Amino acid sequence: MAVLKVVLTGLSKCVRHTCSPMLRTISTSTLLCQGIPGSVWKLGRLNHIAIAVPDMEKATALYRDVLGAQVSDKVPLPEHGVYTVFVELGNTKLELLHPLGEKSPIAGFLQKNTSGGMHHICIEVDDISAAIVDLKARNIRTLSAEPRIGAHGKPVMFLHPKDCDGVLVELEQA
Repeated sequence: MAVLKVVLTGLSKCVRHTCSPMLRTISTSTLLCQGIPGSVWKLGRLNHIAIAVPDMEKATALYRDVLGAQVSDKVPLPEHGVYTVFVELGNTKLELLHPLGEKSPIAGFLQKNTSGGMHHICIEVDDISAAIVDLKARNIRTLSAEPRIGAHGKPVMFLHPKDCDGVLVELEQA
């Protein structure tokens, strides 16, 4: 079992643990939120890191042909306004995102970041409904009223980046 040494120097508003900085050993085979008193949901593993790309074919070729990664086919997700390609990394995935349609949130992102860049991180949770109720009670805003079905066919919810230290966080039902 792999063990990580993590130095916690500050805590994000998005997921609070305890008040004092400390050195903590965390087992990578267990859920990460076990220490929150009264929590009915648990934070799991990093599912993927999403990268907005201006040229899907070029980005796919980089990961497949240059870096030697296994990549999925390009899949349209009209309900999210994106095309996706997943890059398998062994311990997690990269999700390449490209706009689908004029109202795509990725189109707006690429207008501001013409070369593309990191768009969001996706973390699994064991009970997405309980997580949403709990996070809303802690004044963490969500980008939709209800979870939607994501690229893996599971319920997902995005948390507002202004409430998560500038990071767009996607929660996905494990």
